Amino acid sequence: MTITTQNKNGNERRRRRTASALCLGFSLALSGAAHAQDAFNLDALIDAAKKEKPITVYAVTGKIVDTAQAFTAKYGVQASGKKVNEATQVELMIREHRAGNVVGDVSVATDVASAMGELLPEGIATSWTPPDLEGDIPQKLRDPLVVVSDPHVWTYNTEKYNTCPVTNIWQLTEPKWKGKLAMLDLFDKPLYADWFNQIETHHDADVARAYEDLYGKKLETGEKSATAAWVKAFAENAPLLTDSSSVADAAGAPGQADPFFVITSVAKYRDNEAKGLRLGLCSGVKPFSGFLYPGFGLIAGQTKSPNAAKLFLHYLMTEEGIAPQTADGKLSGNMKIALPADEPSKVANHLDELMAFDAATAADDLDKREGWQDFWRVNYKK
Repeated sequence: MTITTQNKNGNERRRRRTASALCLGFSLALSGAAHAQDAFNLDALIDAAKKEKPITVYAVTGKIVDTAQAFTAKYGVQASGKKVNEATQVELMIREHRAGNVVGDVSVATDVASAMGELLPEGIATSWTPPDLEGDIPQKLRDPLVVVSDPHVWTYNTEKYNTCPVTNIWQLTEPKWKGKLAMLDLFDKPLYADWFNQIETHHDADVARAYEDLYGKKLETGEKSATAAWVKAFAENAPLLTDSSSVADAAGAPGQADPFFVITSVAKYRDNEAKGLRLGLCSGVKPFSGFLYPGFGLIAGQTKSPNAAKLFLHYLMTEEGIAPQTADGKLSGNMKIALPADEPSKVANHLDELMAFDAATAADDLDKREGWQDFWRVNYKK
């Protein structure tokens, strides 16, 4: 799927985005003043939601089906959940907005770069943060509202290795790992191309320092950045590009003499029990043991059920509403909600080792996405 504006001139998009941001800023200032005058009332929101049409919620997890059913049972507001991947959510929201026929009223964990670069600035989607929960949601996670963050971590086979065999990302560029790495397909899941851009934008010095820590000398490269040098060398080792289940199986399937080393969502660690996998989280990897990918909660700009949509987002920001996802290691944007003690990856012990996506520069990720994908394609060596 090709996002409609991806091939347009980047400067044009940025000008449009700036103008839209000014309008949004003015609107938010007005709405903020209104909130100051009228205290939020959850009961009033529930009453208003009950008078609206049923809503449909798009989310990247199949657990959204059960969550929507539980929401309906709790509030008497009809909602149905539909599993839709990030790119398809964006495509559907754009098409439905242009046709004036909204089907997906709420989008959960959509493509972050497309949300920041296109959906929000163009009014295709809007963000809303529950006023009564604002105090429990960090400022940087409120606009847009981050419902969950999904940890993606370097992962090894615990049956093969007693401890993680990698301590530095530059080791993954060495001949030992050629053909024995795996990750999500960055052409199907562009969040990995966006990850490269986030590293270069915010952590390039850390990547250069990791090289020096490993090899005892400064990085010398003809590439534009230390990140680009690492991405090139990583691509030259030909990581297997596939879907999340295949990545997890490649790393964790028991009985392998030479298992793959991968980066995957901690949600796959549930398969240690369900499928007998042997997935282990690598800690202490320089400069990071993985990354946190934010999942926005967005409301369709033309929804006919705005109150029901807001109520659903409110529900997701409670322990009850987000429990099916925190069980998989996904972190609630509500800081009062902790991961369960029996979460299989134990990622809660390693959060300070993970690179957090900065949504403030996500629109730049969209502008540069195709460039990173092309860079990968050119350097990928089978």
